[in-house]
Amino acid sequence: MNIPLVDLSQFISGDNEQKTQFVKELGTAFEEVGFVSVKNHGISDVLINNLYNSVETFFKLPVESKSKYEIPGLAGQRGYTSFGKEHAKGSNSADLKEFFQYGQTVEQGQHSDEDYIFNVVVDEVPNFNLLFLEAYRAFELSGSFLLKAIALHLGLDESYFDNQIQLGNSILRAIHYPPILEEPLSSIRAEQHEDINLITLLVGASADGLEILSKENHWLPVKAGEGQIVVNVGDMLQRLTNNKLSSTTHRVVNPPREKWSSSRYSIPFFLHPKSNMSLACLSSCVTSTNPKVFEDYTAGQYLDERLREIGLKK
Repeated sequence: MNIPLVDLSQFISGDNEQKTQFVKELGTAFEEVGFVSVKNHGISDVLINNLYNSVETFFKLPVESKSKYEIPGLAGQRGYTSFGKEHAKGSNSADLKEFFQYGQTVEQGQHSDEDYIFNVVVDEVPNFNLLFLEAYRAFELSGSFLLKAIALHLGLDESYFDNQIQLGNSILRAIHYPPILEEPLSSIRAEQHEDINLITLLVGASADGLEILSKENHWLPVKAGEGQIVVNVGDMLQRLTNNKLSSTTHRVVNPPREKWSSSRYSIPFFLHPKSNMSLACLSSCVTSTNPKVFEDYTAGQYLDERLREIGLKK
């Protein structure tokens, strides 16, 4: 499926006309589809390739080595989560994946009142954590520009999200869908779901499989073009905008039988704000024809609720 394509350089370095056009294109795509492809996003190909190589090396480690990095009590928010632990909201079937998560790092000279979970340091793979930190910062920067454009589309000040996402609770997740070794019970590797966060930035994937549910209730395959990333609206942004922007349902399906022996790797960046950000519907998005449909939550309260719903938190 050719989801809308936008050029982020038009917003970052274009003239006023190009910037206005970008805001219009991105806003329309997020209202009508909820997904968009982005080119000139600022995340280097070298970094992406190095990160994928490092991730593949990690997941090929013996189970006993990976298990050292599965830390009880972290609810999967840092470190390794073994195969079959997470399921989609409303589903009793575990997704066919294992993953590693890396979160916010407060560096020397920075200050935050947020109570962050520590990141888990992997010893067996050279530069593993350094690559995750570099990628994390690149995703943060790219995502911040996209949120500036979203703010303008919503009639807000361009800097509306800046303080909320600075040192926010974003997550960089590396996912491994192992080879299929026997007839699966389901054709789905990751059941249909919506993302929890504000926006998700997905750079590449080693194989096809991502599908989105159209407004006509049809499943449509999605894959970014060369050098592009896929960006989608998450539930937090949908709540904030009272359904003006769409958090589109998506899933990952099994490959054709002839490709069952291949692994699939995917690295999404879930852009979260600070825990204390209010997700109360924007007054400009509440009208007589679109009355308020969501309770007032903070981002932290909503994240906690969703982690329990998907089985990562008890």
